[in-house]
Amino acid sequence: MDLFARSWAALRAAVAGLPDEAFARPSGCTGWLVRDLVCHLVIDAQDVLITLVTPADTAPTRDAATYWEISGTPPAGDDPLDALIVRLAAAYQEPWLLKFHLDDVGSAAGRAAGRADPGLRVSTRDEVLTAGDYLSAYVLEWTLHHLDLIAHLPEVPGPPVPGLAKSRELLETIAGAAFPASFSDAEALLIGTGRRAPAGAQYGELGDLAARLPFVLG
Repeated sequence: MDLFARSWAALRAAVAGLPDEAFARPSGCTGWLVRDLVCHLVIDAQDVLITLVTPADTAPTRDAATYWEISGTPPAGDDPLDALIVRLAAAYQEPWLLKFHLDDVGSAAGRAAGRADPGLRVSTRDEVLTAGDYLSAYVLEWTLHHLDLIAHLPEVPGPPVPGLAKSRELLETIAGAAFPASFSDAEALLIGTGRRAPAGAQYGELGDLAARLPFVLG
């Protein structure tokens, strides 16, 4: 629960500190500008709020790792929902409007998460998880999108170190294998999810895992 709060607060703070011109820069998400990514974060925050007030009375069907649907095909940016995000982001016109909306809805999502009982069973995407597992899954979501945010903005602060470590641990659980110890946590996440190709000797270090990449999370 603490890692969720820290990761989410850091990501929102990074967005709040962006200059207006940064919103027109590319992000680490294929086909999305930074403004599109920030718009997606607004939708994510809404999803957190909705899920935390959607209780379930059946046993959990997923946990923090199995929450994710895994694909081996990186997004091409032409998915209908992705295209909708682009149109919605453009409708904001002014970056301050996106910042305001993210701060408004994002702060509410953070407060709701902080008050949630980790053992509460919640429903989302026709599955049941504990609130603790659901919020743990979102540590990975926030961390990956923080890396996406700074992909072409190296001057912007990155995600918290504990969130990076926890996200790597969760991705390795999903993969059923560890990434090489020589990989930083950020490298493991970027390479593991197909955001970056392994460079040079990294292919050899990956061994059999190289043939299974990427693990695209949806």
